[in-house]
Amino acid sequence: MPVEKQLRKDARGILRAALEAADPREAVLRHARVKDDVLTAGGGRYPLSRFERVFVIGAGKAGAAMAAAVEKLLGKRIRGGMVNVKYGHTAKLRRIELNECGHPVPDEAGVRGSRRIAEIAAMAGERDLLICLISGGASALLPAPAEPVTLAAKQETTRLLLACGADIHEINAVRKHLSGLKGGQLARLAWPAAVLTLILSDVIGDNPDVIGSGPTAADVSTFGDSLGILDKYNIRSRVPSIVRERIEKGAAGAIEETPKPGDPGLERARNVIVGSNRLAVDAARAKAKELGYRTLVLSTTIQGETRDVAGVHASIAREIHGSGQPLRPPACVISGGETTVTLLGHGKGGRSQEFALAAAIGIAGMAKTLLLCAGTDGTDGPTDAAGALADGATVGRARELGLDPAAYLAENNSYEFFDALGDLIRTGPTNTNVMDVRLILVGK
Repeated sequence: MPVEKQLRKDARGILRAALEAADPREAVLRHARVKDDVLTAGGGRYPLSRFERVFVIGAGKAGAAMAAAVEKLLGKRIRGGMVNVKYGHTAKLRRIELNECGHPVPDEAGVRGSRRIAEIAAMAGERDLLICLISGGASALLPAPAEPVTLAAKQETTRLLLACGADIHEINAVRKHLSGLKGGQLARLAWPAAVLTLILSDVIGDNPDVIGSGPTAADVSTFGDSLGILDKYNIRSRVPSIVRERIEKGAAGAIEETPKPGDPGLERARNVIVGSNRLAVDAARAKAKELGYRTLVLSTTIQGETRDVAGVHASIAREIHGSGQPLRPPACVISGGETTVTLLGHGKGGRSQEFALAAAIGIAGMAKTLLLCAGTDGTDGPTDAAGALADGATVGRARELGLDPAAYLAENNSYEFFDALGDLIRTGPTNTNVMDVRLILVGK
């Protein structure tokens, strides 16, 4: 088999291994167990005989698979519950209701589901156990606008933050202060019930207060931080007036802050990370070794502007190709994390496809070299692709078809570029979300 064709086959196999390792159902079952009628998770013990009722709530792209795992663990002990999931990311469950709703821009279905989740939390008492499932996408999938903020105002604010290149930490800081549930407010609403939150991390650092905007974790961000973010990206005057007024009033101390560390309303809440990008990257490395590659994990905390990150990865590929450093071919360099795209054009794509397009330009003409980037959730931006792959021949093939790679990049139109070449990666919904996996493969 020609080297270039083998690289493509291997890259897809390595990605598949990463996705399998990030399976949220198995992640939950690895970290939560029931023995002798005692549920244990994250160092916490929950004797089930002490609880009158067990409810399951939550939100996220991996919510369906995580809920299935909890049903397997607790079965008939579950009184009921609701988890908000992205459209198409569902499963058949017996005791927990799944509510499909909008992501990345929240919709009315999400508001209705969030209202029901809040009702369940509010009615839970001291002898009840509330199990909360949080995974990537929960920020958009758990919309509960704080009055007088409307859903439309939150939607517009989210669009502006996504378009200006704000990172997930910044976006979530603002979201928390426009919400009635995020930033620890869901746990405070559930007090005095015991709250156990199982979290599949989609953020760098695996901070519970950032993942899904931390509905059951103490919030270290403030209204003042949120105002600073709007100013940093020069969008204070562009966000809806009710959003601007709420954040300005909060920064001035006129609105109660989200729960901070030490808040008594969080004393019975425990947050447990059950899976992260590291699991996927480690599995990718193991598969690459099995296929005969020398491997290196560059980092699982890569962030920044997508095009810049792609340029660095292309430079590493050129160094391996030219000098055998930091690895001699056959080499596989793996990275994880999550980058951001500042929208300058009007095309279609996502950060993974944009990475692949920028990288393709960086490795143009290089033999036996391939780069791949894919989102582990199977959905890159508002598209049906998880990402794309590019090799040294990508730019040449595109030009033969009359496609100008630089022009497509300028328009943020990576989806149509790779669709024309047949190099999109389509996995369908994976029901997980642990950020992105990027691969550099250089053959002998």
